Amino acid sequence: MSLRRGPTLPYRVVAGVTPCSSGWLVQGAKIVGSAFAPEPPRVYETFLDILDEHPAFEIIVINAPIGYLDTPEMGARTCDREVRALVGRRGSTVHNAPSRAVLDELVEVKEAGLDAVTATMLPHYREVAKEMSPFRQRLIYEGHPELSFFQLNKDSSMQRSKKIEAGRDERVEVLKSHFPAFDTVLDDEISGVSEKHQFDALALLWTARRVFGHAAKRIPVEPEWDSEGLRMEIVY
Repeated sequence: MSLRRGPTLPYRVVAGVTPCSSGWLVQGAKIVGSAFAPEPPRVYETFLDILDEHPAFEIIVINAPIGYLDTPEMGARTCDREVRALVGRRGSTVHNAPSRAVLDELVEVKEAGLDAVTATMLPHYREVAKEMSPFRQRLIYEGHPELSFFQLNKDSSMQRSKKIEAGRDERVEVLKSHFPAFDTVLDDEISGVSEKHQFDALALLWTARRVFGHAAKRIPVEPEWDSEGLRMEIVY
């Protein structure tokens, strides 16, 4: 069974996870006491493959919605709106989660008015939604790379897009300040994975470490649940 406990190990494993063209990019790290050791990134074909990994991940922070409003008419989740406001100029990268009606194919994408990025991500989102339950929210948390970078950058938003060189350099500087072995973790030979995907996964990994250490914050502060009992929140 996914996420089951195995034999006691001398370490725990946490991960930052983000969608990529070939599946899911997983940036894991072992935690032993105060030691934090990132491992080489890996691509998993499905979200279920991540859940079936052994040893199991203790904490996963994933760049995908967890918890959905029922219909498009209900608008945006509070967490999406509040994160967008918090990261300021980078708020355009924080897209509204689709409604559960769209996820369940009860409402067409065009009718729901989804942006192109969200529409493209629907197959990934459906994978996560299929496996999620309130029980699993003890281990699996929704994150967003821009929010993670906001926290990594001392509660200050990134100034430039990661699609341009200046934005890349900005993120490299921030990541290197938190990951001393940053250069050894990157892998430019992973099929279907860009450098910016790896930046995102590393930022989410840092948030996973914060969740593990009970240091992470939640947006919104006051919990909100969807109709299936899932918390609608984003951690950082």
